[in-house]
Amino acid sequence: MPGVDLMDIDLATLAYLAGSSANDAILKRLHEIGHEGVRVSHGYVIQHLIEGAPTVSELGELLGVTQQAASKQLLELERLGYVTREPDRTDSRIKRAGLTDRGRRLVEDSRRLRGELDVHGDDAVKRALIRLLDATGGTETVLKRRVVTA
Repeated sequence: MPGVDLMDIDLATLAYLAGSSANDAILKRLHEIGHEGVRVSHGYVIQHLIEGAPTVSELGELLGVTQQAASKQLLELERLGYVTREPDRTDSRIKRAGLTDRGRRLVEDSRRLRGELDVHGDDAVKRALIRLLDATGGTETVLKRRVVTA
C-alpha cells in the first residue's frame, strides 16, 4: 500500500481528522486523570450547562435532538456524577439540569488540556479553520453553540 502525502488530503478532511485526533487525545488524558466514562458527546451537553440550567426539553432543543436523547445524555452524566437535576425555583414539577462540583472540575480540566494543545498551535492555522467555517456557513452555528452532535 503506497504512503499517503498529508498535503494531498483536502482541507475539510484534514481539519476533521486533526480535530478528531485532538479530541481523542484530550479524552484519553481526561480518563487518565479520573474522568472515566466521559465521552466526546457529553461535551455538547455540558457546554449548555456551564451558564444555564435547562430542562430536558430545552436541552433537546439546544442540541437539536429529541427530548428522549437529551434525557439519555443527562442520565449518563448524572450516573457519572457530573450533573444533577433540581426542581425549578418557581415550579417544583419542572426539573432543571446543572453541573455538580465534579462537572465543573471536568470543565476546568478539559479547558486546561485544550489550552495545552493551543500552545502548540499557530494563529495562522486557527485563521484558516475560521475561514473554512465562514466559507461553509458554520460560524453562526458555532457561535450560538448549536453544533449538531449526531
